[in-house]
This record gives sequence, structure tokens and C-alpha cells, in this order.
Amino acid sequence: MLENWHEIIPFESNQLWEADIKYGYIHGEDRFLFIFSIIDICDRSIIDYHIGLHCGAKEVVQTLNRALMKRQLFEVESKPIIRTDNGPQFISNSFEDYCKNRAIEHERIPPKTPNMNAHIESFHRIMEDDCMSRFEFATYGEAYEAITDFMDFYNHRRIHSSIDDLAPNEFYELYKEKKININQIRV
Repeated sequence: MLENWHEIIPFESNQLWEADIKYGYIHGEDRFLFIFSIIDICDRSIIDYHIGLHCGAKEVVQTLNRALMKRQLFEVESKPIIRTDNGPQFISNSFEDYCKNRAIEHERIPPKTPNMNAHIESFHRIMEDDCMSRFEFATYGEAYEAITDFMDFYNHRRIHSSIDDLAPNEFYELYKEKKININQIRV
């Protein structure tokens, strides 16, 4: 873990990922669900996510592992920095050990500074406004389906002015093919 938080200005994908957990409510079952999401702040893609009735360090590690696989970053020397808050999942020994063993720098933002994790916070606000608050979920299955549909929409069809009015996955694919440049990202 990075002991001192510092400003990082990434100029390409896979340099800085932000991650956080959002809670949702299933009215028909009178219980909560958890959504853990990882966003690349350059291309705005939700690289991977977990939806479940539990979200501990185990689920966080599994999701980060899948994100690394999706971006084919296991064998590269320079891995993204993962920025989180100080939730129990992120300060756990298993998460810290995973990051250390994979040579991932883990940066925790100072307490009470959600603006330092602004991209993931903004994404979760969009998900709340465009998906979760629009429905009163009767079952976990119904919530899961609505959230996965939203994730697909967000990554493949929702345009972003910060990435040339493209959808995140479209922008990332063009970037990988060197057909588009990333402008300086505000962090």
C-alpha cells in the first residue's frame, strides 16, 4: 500500500484504477446487496464488478483478479495502481497480500475525502440515478439482472464527453489500436 497519498496524472489506460462498493436494497426480500466496481479512470470502463449479498475481501480479490485477466496484465511489469477508500475489505490482510504478491500498488485515500476517488463515486451515482433508484426490486435475481444490464449499457452504449463522446469500451478498443489519444485526465 502507498503510505502517502499523492496525485497521479495518468496518460493511458491501466495506470490508475479506482474501486469502491455501493449498497443497494431489495425491497421484496428486505435485505441489501453489494456492488463492487473497478473503473479505469482514463477510458472510464468498468473493468469488472461483483454483485452479491456479501462483499468481503474474498470477493474484492476475486474481482480484481478478473480485472487483471480481462486487461491481460498478469505478465506485465507495470500494473495499475488501485485506489480505494479505507473500507474493511480494502484494509484486510488478504487484499493487501494479494496486491503485494501481484506487485500492485494499493493507494488508500485519506478518510472523509471521497472526492479523491471521484471517478468511481461518480459512476456509482450514475448507477444509482439511472438504474437502482428507478426500480423497487422484488428479488435478488431481479436486482442482479437490472444491474448487469446497466453495466452492459454503461460500458458499451453510454457516451462520455470526457472520452470524445464515445462509450468506454469503444474508446478503450480504439486506444489499444492506437487510433485515438487520451487527453490529460483530471484526477
